[in-house]
Amino acid sequence: MPNPVLEVILNRKSIRAYEDRPVPPETRRQLLEAALRAPTAGNMMLYSILEITDQSIKDTLARTCDNQPFIARAPLVLLFLADYQRWFDYLRHAGVEALCAQRGQALRLPAEGDLFLACCDALIAAQTAVLAGEALGLGSCYIGDIMENYETHRQLLDLPRFAFPIALVCFGFPTRAQLERERTTRFDRKFIVFQDRYHRLADGELDEMFHQFEARAEAHRDKIDGFVSAAQLQYDNKLNAEFNREMTRSVRALLRTWLGETA
Repeated sequence: MPNPVLEVILNRKSIRAYEDRPVPPETRRQLLEAALRAPTAGNMMLYSILEITDQSIKDTLARTCDNQPFIARAPLVLLFLADYQRWFDYLRHAGVEALCAQRGQALRLPAEGDLFLACCDALIAAQTAVLAGEALGLGSCYIGDIMENYETHRQLLDLPRFAFPIALVCFGFPTRAQLERERTTRFDRKFIVFQDRYHRLADGELDEMFHQFEARAEAHRDKIDGFVSAAQLQYDNKLNAEFNREMTRSVRALLRTWLGETA
């Protein structure tokens, strides 16, 4: 007997084109309610969700997130923040700083581990929202490029020191073409799932794993000027791409701010 939850998970694909109709209030409520029930470290809920409704902000994000116009047209745009600011404000408000002084201790500020934990919380909430949206008939697409241009986004969204935009997600009702589009393939489980210890793939295993990847690139050889191998294309289009260099710079800027190394 088919399992409806597994069907939602297995049939999900990224959707970047939406019908020109809003997400009904009840659908939005259910999606957010599901997100807020996501697993969270110590029940701290180290995240905040910004619903982006201002069209001018959407238009800006469409440019600053690596020039993706569909962001501006998405009916529902949610930004998931790794957020330790709320807890830190509460601890100060509740007198923890004075308690530390009585103990002769310095107040401990959120550090790298706290940022990573908050990122986990925010991403788990985001994925829960994505699956809830899928179950409610909404398509979605993650925008990892929100980690670029940290200073611009910090000012645009009035972000405090201990809040970092880790995932932007667009939602909307998929167009017919998007519904009929085939899902992308995934790598075979044997290359991804290991037991007990990490398995570093040998050369032959790498060739086997990436065979389909290389074959797809070969099939489009005539469309690629100055064709090179798929691995070389991936390097140029991802790891060595300008957007990725900007993302690295941006995350470093966030870390300096989080750790108090900049004003």
